[in-house]
Amino acid sequence: MTSQLRAVASSSVVHVLFAFMAMGSWAVFANRAHPMPQPLVAGAVQGALSALITLFLKSGIDHLSKRVSGSAAYWAPPVIVLIVSISLLTAFHWLSGTPEIASTIAVPLAVSTSYAALYNFSLARNRRQP
Repeated sequence: MTSQLRAVASSSVVHVLFAFMAMGSWAVFANRAHPMPQPLVAGAVQGALSALITLFLKSGIDHLSKRVSGSAAYWAPPVIVLIVSISLLTAFHWLSGTPEIASTIAVPLAVSTSYAALYNFSLARNRRQP
């Protein structure tokens, strides 16, 4: 991988913009059966929330994983992040009038929770190795 491509791939700005576009687009698709502007509002809300979650997810897992020990170190940080994400996504979509909340948040939650679980597992495993 070239140094320019590596720099782009590791850029937080690129990750945040990708999350906004990908998950915002998903939200528009999930709400496509409803009249405009509902799908666009859902897309903007989901895009913004996905961008924020992407920005803070890694640091949240880093913070939580340092404070949990034993077997809970493998599951507690991603579960806490999942609960916070579900709460924020549901509340903001409800407040903005998103018609298909469950469908709208399903894919973003699956992606962010998968990342959180895998990243946390690698941190917990590396901490246990001598």
